[in-house]
Amino acid sequence: MQLYVTWTSPYARLARIMVLEKGLEDRVEVIKARTRTPDSPYYAVNPSGRVPYLVRVDGTGMEDSPLICRWLDHLDGAPAFDHPDGDDGWESRRLVALARSLMESVSVRVRMRVLPESERAASTDAHEQARAQRLLAQFENEASHPLLTGPFNMPQISLAIALDLDHRLSDFQWRDDFPALRAWAANLADRPSLAATRPPGLPL
Repeated sequence: MQLYVTWTSPYARLARIMVLEKGLEDRVEVIKARTRTPDSPYYAVNPSGRVPYLVRVDGTGMEDSPLICRWLDHLDGAPAFDHPDGDDGWESRRLVALARSLMESVSVRVRMRVLPESERAASTDAHEQARAQRLLAQFENEASHPLLTGPFNMPQISLAIALDLDHRLSDFQWRDDFPALRAWAANLADRPSLAATRPPGLPL
């Protein structure tokens, strides 16, 4: 199988982490895609140009990180990252949705930073910055949630990836203002799948 990614995409990082957590390195070839480039050869593989994108052994392509992660998790018939049953399942989905909102908010601002200054929307940047601060405050209050402190799961993966975007955005510096989140993130920092997929480069 081929998994198309970019090294800085938080969405692709979800799938890269799943490959490592499930021990699929020998079955999944991770390929760097060239995105947001006119006439990229990647568009012949995935017309939408988004990452991650998984091409299965039968040639079928799959887009969308939650779908890809779930499919990879089920490959061995022993899924470890599904949402639990009952009320915990709804809590798990709620936390993942909040973490993805934080991820999306910061990602919008990261993408804006690569545009010419004349094309940046200051109002959008301010809106997303405020949204991220509200979400950080909520997670600060929920850092001790059982689903964020128990066995490694999708809420933890999603939140860790969102918080790690401070490597990509110089004014997304949350660690001093949110000590509970800082301690939470520090507890996961050395997990091999997170360390191996951490984005390279300096903040924008």
